[in-house]
Amino acid sequence: MKKFFSSLLFVFALGTASVTAQSTAMPQQQEKIEVSDAELEKFADVFQKMRMMNQQVQQEMMAVVTNEDLELQRFNEIHQAEMDPNKDIETTSEEDKKYKAVVAEIEVIQPKYQKQMQEVITESDLSMERYQQLAMALRSDVELQQRLQEILKS
Repeated sequence: MKKFFSSLLFVFALGTASVTAQSTAMPQQQEKIEVSDAELEKFADVFQKMRMMNQQVQQEMMAVVTNEDLELQRFNEIHQAEMDPNKDIETTSEEDKKYKAVVAEIEVIQPKYQKQMQEVITESDLSMERYQQLAMALRSDVELQQRLQEILKS
């Protein structure tokens, strides 16, 4: 279950992370990569589509949580405790049941969106590896961030 949420969050982070956000942890220095304007424009197009998909999946996931009559804040508290072995939280058997039902439904939703995201990337003529490489470079390359911001503004 932890792997599921981690991979889901990673995929969405690639498509939705703020371009200018700097990691709070010390980022590993990575070699600057060469990125043509055309390639960056393809990335920007994919980035925008990923943002829209992320909004859709977030709404769908929130609906799943609320349909199980579980408050979003409580779901997040339980989920954080599930993800962090050092974090302990008391839950009722009813909350456990609802949490597990939500997770089961989200596990059904996830592959659909992952497939859609992969299709968006491949339709752009970027490989998944290149998309991820560009996304990682954007975390630390301020010049590349600025170039992408300019493209996104137009």
